[in-house]
Amino acid sequence: MSGDKYLIAEQNAPYFITFTVVDWVDVFTRLRYKEIITDSLTHCIEKKGLVVWAWCLMSNHLHAVLQASEGHELSGIIRDFKKHTSKAIVNAMQTEPESRREWMLHRFEWAGKSDKRITNYKFWQESNHAILLNPHFPAVAQQKIKYIHDNPVRAGIVEVAEDYRYSSARDYSGKTGLVKVNLWI
Repeated sequence: MSGDKYLIAEQNAPYFITFTVVDWVDVFTRLRYKEIITDSLTHCIEKKGLVVWAWCLMSNHLHAVLQASEGHELSGIIRDFKKHTSKAIVNAMQTEPESRREWMLHRFEWAGKSDKRITNYKFWQESNHAILLNPHFPAVAQQKIKYIHDNPVRAGIVEVAEDYRYSSARDYSGKTGLVKVNLWI
């Protein structure tokens, strides 16, 4: 286990989570890699008991408010999500056209050398920076969701959060997004 101070102690509580690619490599500039993330979130919702309250995929990280439904553990869902997506993305890099293939794979291989549990490539940073969201203080969760949704606006990608395709801001504005979310109201 890493030295992460932000541990998931309450397995069925909502958490603000950030998944970051090692070395902040801008991987999610390709449609295929984004699809792997959205497909994996959908799989975890449908098969593993994941509840997604909010999410936003940027070029090198994913912010989300996540929770595990009763009978499931958020830590296990996150472990499986990270393991599956890292393998699927690295495989896509190796088999599909990718101009930055060698550079990115070298970064992921280098990151994996310092982790005895990794045999080839380390894609995600160890920490998820999980912050417990107490349902008795809904304003904190709403602030985190706004922060998540405003990420592409702050980055200058879109002017209005709901225009960003890879975010639940679309769902919160009444549109249908790419991943089924529960609205935190």
